[in-house]
Amino acid sequence: MAKGILGKKIGMTQVFTSKGQAVPVTVVEAGPCIVVQKKTTATDGYEAVQLGFGEQKERLVNKPLKGHFQKSGSGKNFKFLKEIRLDVGENYDLGQEIKADVFNEGEYVDVTGTSKGKGFAGVIKRWNFNRASMTHGSMYHRRSGSLGATDPARVFKGRKLPGRLGGVQTTIQGLEIVKVDSGRNILLIKGAIPGANGSYLLVKKTVKNAKK
Repeated sequence: MAKGILGKKIGMTQVFTSKGQAVPVTVVEAGPCIVVQKKTTATDGYEAVQLGFGEQKERLVNKPLKGHFQKSGSGKNFKFLKEIRLDVGENYDLGQEIKADVFNEGEYVDVTGTSKGKGFAGVIKRWNFNRASMTHGSMYHRRSGSLGATDPARVFKGRKLPGRLGGVQTTIQGLEIVKVDSGRNILLIKGAIPGANGSYLLVKKTVKNAKK
């Protein structure tokens, strides 16, 4: 399985190694997750499981979702659902619980979340453009400048311009798991991960080779 779990970002802190070095870590409440749905090659064309995390009040869940959640047999309604693809031969049961101990210390993971929304931003903040001359007479202190040649008489798609920054799905790859607290379902992941405190995350085994 592209081994994975759903979780919630708690915040950042630091831990110290045996050599006294401070390591910045993000605290993630990982699980427990419930297998809500199984997808198979015969019925869906691929192998995957849908995980549910974060209990939701029953009055806030519509009837179709209630019926969907009841099939797992857990008796719970969930706030956050995500699919994780399975490898050939792997098998999970409906209603099965997945906890933080699915990962071990020293493993490398990819973390997917929704980045913080920054609102409308200019090209310097959004695309790291260089600032133009600030001298008297310059008309392009922090503006985007030329948008291209005059011949097309239009602006091509993909041109880097001012606009909305953040609030999109973002994945950070190759982060090391520093500590696993299976009793409290807590993962300490080295470095920063996308999203505000309290936002939901998908933590999966890294798709690239682990860093040395």
